[in-house]
Amino acid sequence: MAVPESRLRPEEELATGSGGAMARVISLANQKGGVAKTTTTVNLAAALQELGERVLTIDLDPQSNLTMSQGLNPDTIERSMFDVLVRSLPIEEIIENVELNVAVSSIDLAGAELALASMIGRERALEKALNPVRSRYDFILIDTPPSLGLLTINALTASHEVIVPVQCEYLSLRGLAQLQNTLKMIRENLNPSVDISGILPTMYDGRTLHCREAVEMLLENFGDRVFKTRIRKTVRYAEAPVAGTSVLAYDPKGAAAGAYRSLAKEVLNGAQAQEHA
Repeated sequence: MAVPESRLRPEEELATGSGGAMARVISLANQKGGVAKTTTTVNLAAALQELGERVLTIDLDPQSNLTMSQGLNPDTIERSMFDVLVRSLPIEEIIENVELNVAVSSIDLAGAELALASMIGRERALEKALNPVRSRYDFILIDTPPSLGLLTINALTASHEVIVPVQCEYLSLRGLAQLQNTLKMIRENLNPSVDISGILPTMYDGRTLHCREAVEMLLENFGDRVFKTRIRKTVRYAEAPVAGTSVLAYDPKGAAAGAYRSLAKEVLNGAQAQEHA
């Protein structure tokens, strides 16, 4: 997908979803923290897996919330995404098979941006690491840190598309412009095809006028790129990581699990539509 000489591939090789030869790589990105990026990564992955898709999740955040949400302790992890990005360790060696397949993170990842800064091809470290495993999965979901630094740039350079979880409030909407500017830079210099494929309203409370107006603003500006699914506020999303599982495993019949099943169908339908376009 990304640019220069050796990396341009025919569109048909960018297979998506069921039966595709290569994984569809999706970054979950928003430089604002607390908008449900990790929650969405975990539960979208679980819902896609439930539909029979082969899914890899990548914890690219030094806070390691994705790793912890699957019942893993980052403090005891000896090798993580830091080693993959900085020391070229094969990514297969740090994938933990728990409820999900997780390429794990630890606090060491906080030093990755500094370590990568002096490396040639630093923006492509993740893309290079993923190449050997792309054929083993249908989807690769990347949980990014709440910033637009080198880790997020690596994720966007390696991705086909971006899903943006957005809290339903005015200040969260403003951050989208900054992300769009970063994506424009990525397209011009590193990966000409990456773009926002979906915007996910999170922490939705339809009882408040402010929340409804925020969604209306998203629809006015992004149209059908706004998912129909709304992720509503519920304590279930906080309880599930304590149990080390997705909300689909924690409360499989609840509304929270149903919301991410709905999102997974939207993502899968979108991927199949692109495959046959």
